[in-house]
Amino acid sequence: MTAPHAAEAGAAVRIDLHAHSTASDGTASPTQFVETAARAGLAVVALTDHDTVDGVAEAATVAATLGVRVVPGVELSVMDGREEVHMLGLHLANVGAIAEALASFREGRATRAATMIRTLNALGVPVTLDAVLAESAGGAIGRPHVARALVAGGWVVDLREAFDKWIGAGRPAFVEKPRLDVADGVALIHKAGGLAIWAHPGDDGRRARFERLVAAGIDGAEVRHPGHTASDQARIGALVEFFHLVPSGGSDWHGAAAGSRALGAVQVPSEWLDRQQERLEMRRRAVPVRES
Repeated sequence: MTAPHAAEAGAAVRIDLHAHSTASDGTASPTQFVETAARAGLAVVALTDHDTVDGVAEAATVAATLGVRVVPGVELSVMDGREEVHMLGLHLANVGAIAEALASFREGRATRAATMIRTLNALGVPVTLDAVLAESAGGAIGRPHVARALVAGGWVVDLREAFDKWIGAGRPAFVEKPRLDVADGVALIHKAGGLAIWAHPGDDGRRARFERLVAAGIDGAEVRHPGHTASDQARIGALVEFFHLVPSGGSDWHGAAAGSRALGAVQVPSEWLDRQQERLEMRRRAVPVRES
């Protein structure tokens, strides 16, 4: 694969393949995301918003003027049995196809948020749907937006208290979100011409779980992530190689200006991107995909 034109000849290509914008629960718009990537000297970035690809077109348009390559992506919440797993879809060729499929899940997220708000109101917390929608800024609604509205309204002091007291799993206003089985999520990503990458496996990244997800059709796993310890990274990397998968990684950026989750704080080697491209080409030769 030829290095992106933003990188000088002979220079290392700076790559971050996991980031979010205001299209889901990030704090920067897709335009600001690309501008931040350019300032950080990144040549390749993936926009992987939760359960939506609405920010991809805007990011790609801006990227064309700034010399940054944007990899179209998404992060799906899927179920492995009774446990939730996050699955990245990278290198999506048909963004439109996956957008249609995800529309119903976004509707489910809105319904979930409305139910949480009604529950909070019944519990004496008068947060409004308008306040939550203002926090989402038109993006896919998630619990972080409810949490931010609770902070803005003065009912909790910070996001942690919002989850611990009200909307975390098992808390009084928690509502389960619409669920997608892991195999269906992988199939959805493949239908859109992308690679299915297990996001931030962490301590769950062990052989038994890998075996189930490989059977479901995943293409790879995140080896590098700010939430991974050195031990996690070594173990996951070894299992990726054992199962003949492709490695990936990134900062899981949501807008942080500094620290371990700043855009570009976690990068992947260009060789990993090459391996993803090779697997992508093999998959597309086997099952041609109409690009959007």
